[in-house]
Amino acid sequence: MKTISVLLADDHNLVRQGCRALLCLAKDIEVVGEARNGREAVLMTKQHRPDVVLMDLSMPLLNGLVATQQILAELPTTNVIILSGYSDDASVDRLIGIGAAGYLFKHSSAEMLTQAIREVHRGNRFFSPSIMRRLENQDKESVTADGGRSNRGLGLTPRETEVVQLIAESHANKQIAADLGISVKTVQKHRQHLMNKLHIHDTAGLTRYAIAQGIIIANSGRTAVI
Repeated sequence: MKTISVLLADDHNLVRQGCRALLCLAKDIEVVGEARNGREAVLMTKQHRPDVVLMDLSMPLLNGLVATQQILAELPTTNVIILSGYSDDASVDRLIGIGAAGYLFKHSSAEMLTQAIREVHRGNRFFSPSIMRRLENQDKESVTADGGRSNRGLGLTPRETEVVQLIAESHANKQIAADLGISVKTVQKHRQHLMNKLHIHDTAGLTRYAIAQGIIIANSGRTAVI
């Protein structure tokens, strides 16, 4: 019996360890790697070519939405299941729009998690019951035409989204340059280009834009990425 290879992407060690422990009980599923942030998830997916990626949304450096977008752009046959502690309609719609195969809440049972992995590996989609009920109630034509399901809703390229996220996370230009492997001067150009493109004139404005677009969310005084 061929096993289903799975990559875990979550910035919390406990979550990754818990998922690994649960999945190790399934004889037809093999965990081939663990990524601690979105950028690692993209790199490790290219390296391991897993059948399924379990992707957290709230991760540093590169959020789960943009990581999913990058993975599916280069490896469109990869199945990405979002595993998150929360959801909102706009985020779910965006993720479905870019090709995510499933969306589960972190409080889902082990049985539901393994079922989701098997279903998306067969070519089906799988969502937590509450999300599935909402999708079933949507008018199909309006969903297809919904701009919230298009990358246009973000208004930025993947690289621009990375830069905005890092700025909104209060990373200095030097740190952003190191994270992205570019020069400080290039970071400064990106920052200025973003402000010109978005008609925003300060870092606080870029942060507000990131929150409004769902690139990050402000949660109980802590910045969380979505």
